[in-house]
Amino acid sequence: MLPQAKKMPLHYLTREFYLLPTILFLTPHICNTCTQHNTTQHNQGCAKAHIMKIDKEFIHPSHPNHKLKMEYTETPFCCDGCREAGIGLKYRCDTCDFDLHKVCAMAPNSIAHAFYKKCEFRFYYKAPGPYKRACDACRKEVQGFVYHCTSCGFDLHPCCANLPLRLDDNEQHNFYLCEKLSSACHRCGNKGLGWSYRSECKNYSLHVSCVKEMLVESWQTVYLNQNKNGKHIREAQMSVMAPSLKGTLQSHHKGRVGKAKRCCQMATSALRVIISAILGDPTAIIAAVIGVLLSK
Repeated sequence: MLPQAKKMPLHYLTREFYLLPTILFLTPHICNTCTQHNTTQHNQGCAKAHIMKIDKEFIHPSHPNHKLKMEYTETPFCCDGCREAGIGLKYRCDTCDFDLHKVCAMAPNSIAHAFYKKCEFRFYYKAPGPYKRACDACRKEVQGFVYHCTSCGFDLHPCCANLPLRLDDNEQHNFYLCEKLSSACHRCGNKGLGWSYRSECKNYSLHVSCVKEMLVESWQTVYLNQNKNGKHIREAQMSVMAPSLKGTLQSHHKGRVGKAKRCCQMATSALRVIISAILGDPTAIIAAVIGVLLSK
């Protein structure tokens, strides 16, 4: 198996010697070796890559005093790099209570993106310049790690930069990442700025920013009162997302029960995958947990 791997090196989610949870959907589309987009399945090779081991622990420049150890958590955390929410695989320093998304911990120095063909995005530990900056994908304020193009002024959170261009949930529900919306988002009802996922039939759309808002709302509701709920925290937290989305979708299709139901199914499929990607760990385990709860 190893000689074959050397002929066709793998992208970073399946590096040699360390098995990560099986990827259910398309993987993040930026290869950490060649920094180019990968829109194929995770087992496709990178012609520019060399065999690389994924480190279980290492010292990160943003936290030089202690080693960060890779671990897996199903409890949401705030990444101390980009200051965005995370779940699943992360790098952590227990001594300092310091966490990094796997994507943030392994971020290459520069990347390209399909939406900005003339741009070169450089990695920064904080937004350059004296003014506040917003991520051009989710329209949220940049508060930490960021990719910035000095020529065009675009900014991307590392997890946003890593969002797949195409989502496929293996149920004939294909969603494509769009830079601009031509139809209203089924969460907020607006077109607005920022990236979104749109169904192949072009009837269903969700802003990346709207999905983030749903996560924040649900986590604030549940995790700020975690002592009251004990062991049921995670299930309660995840299940908060479904009613608000389904209610919004059904309001778009009053009097058309069948269409509303199909719309809910389509949007739930998209939401399940988008959440996984936004949180920096689109693995089958996390996606399955979210999928079950959203289907209730």
